[in-house]
Amino acid sequence: MNITRKLALALALTAVTALSSSVALAQSHGAKIFVIGGKPDDPFWSKVKKGADDAGLVAQANGGSVIWLGPQNYDNLGPDAAKLIRTALSQHPDAIVGPDWVPEAMDDAFKEVVAAKVPLIIYNAGGMDAAKRLGALNFVGNEEYTAGLGGGEYFASHGVKHVLCVNTLPGATNTEARCKGIADGIAKSGGKSEQLPLPSSSFGNPTAVAQAIKAALLKDTTVDGAVTISAGDGNSAANAISQAGSTDKVQLASFDMDETGLDRIKDGSQLFAIDQQPYLQGYLAVSLLNGFVNYGLDLPTKPVLTGPGIVNKDNVETTIAGAQAGAR
Repeated sequence: MNITRKLALALALTAVTALSSSVALAQSHGAKIFVIGGKPDDPFWSKVKKGADDAGLVAQANGGSVIWLGPQNYDNLGPDAAKLIRTALSQHPDAIVGPDWVPEAMDDAFKEVVAAKVPLIIYNAGGMDAAKRLGALNFVGNEEYTAGLGGGEYFASHGVKHVLCVNTLPGATNTEARCKGIADGIAKSGGKSEQLPLPSSSFGNPTAVAQAIKAALLKDTTVDGAVTISAGDGNSAANAISQAGSTDKVQLASFDMDETGLDRIKDGSQLFAIDQQPYLQGYLAVSLLNGFVNYGLDLPTKPVLTGPGIVNKDNVETTIAGAQAGAR
């Protein structure tokens, strides 16, 4: 081998080594993504977290990470969530995902994220209006008012005239929009709906929720429909309707769903559930940020909607299969 060929081979090997080192260095950094979400034991948020974790496998393969932060309870939701946002920011993240549950308590913290030039996606609550207001890249999730509107119209199409919207997180932007949508949707057909607001401490307390709903049904016997803001509250409402002796009169629905609620839809004891596909919210939000941080990828589609959809007796079987896999 002559000197020229030896030199060329040495230079080529040096270039390959340098490229490999650069790739390894890039992959060792990856994207450090923080996700603000709900309580670890909240059935709805466990689906969001599964989506985020599954998308996180790609981030981890590129040397990154996905870190979940959630409150211990919902008693002081807005301020507690703001603290979580600032905790994430203090860890020098590459990107943050978070719901804008209570704008007056959380927006300043989100603005600090954007001011620090950390890519932000709002998901689950707040909508594209919040994303634009805060300077986020996008919104991933459900349009809550639209979901409620569809639910109200569905109630009306099945003869329901008077709906109780049970809100165990009163004051939260997304739950207020849900109940308003229900009211406006059923009003189109001459029906009506009002909220039953319960303290946030009642959220996840099945006994307290069931007792409050039962009392409301016994007090106003014109109520022939009930909808809850969560699947867990839907289970409490089912018990309340039974205890009030209103099984044959009050049609039940819920925002979101669990396997117990899906079984009720299957056997006819629950009319429907309003689905926002929480798995996709976590999966898509993390995937979009991982692509943005690593490759500069960005979707022109804004917002990215994961719902709403109606789950009823016609499509409940396929939904149950998804729920058994932990994704519905």
